[in-house]
Amino acid sequence: MATKPRVLPLSKRGLNFEMLMWIFTRLSALAMYALILTAIIGALIMGARTQMNMADVLRWGFMPNSTHVQSTNVPDLAPWASPFWKVTASLLLLIAVAHGVHGLVVISDDYIVSARGRNIARIISIIMVISFSLMGLYIIWTS
Repeated sequence: MATKPRVLPLSKRGLNFEMLMWIFTRLSALAMYALILTAIIGALIMGARTQMNMADVLRWGFMPNSTHVQSTNVPDLAPWASPFWKVTASLLLLIAVAHGVHGLVVISDDYIVSARGRNIARIISIIMVISFSLMGLYIIWTS
């Protein structure tokens, strides 16, 4: 005799931390796509289509940092070093780091059996988020 799977109605499921992190993962991926698309379109509008090859445009799209256009044929670097692109790069960095480290936490929860081990993995992930974010922001805002 087959058993019927138990299904909770929406009114009893509630909004817990796991559901919020599931939503964060989906929304952060969409935010990364939007920021990358903004950077690629911005690079094409700012004249990269005639002065840069596609690899350099994509490099700019995945990390809009003014040092990425110094080695190209772009004559004026001032528009590329504007605060808009620094904020865009900062947002992309913070969202990508949080998204990636959350993925590592989910994977470590699947493979680490003990509660103490999971807590240690979470502490290490918090340290990684803070250190990677601070290093990346320092590079973005000082270059």
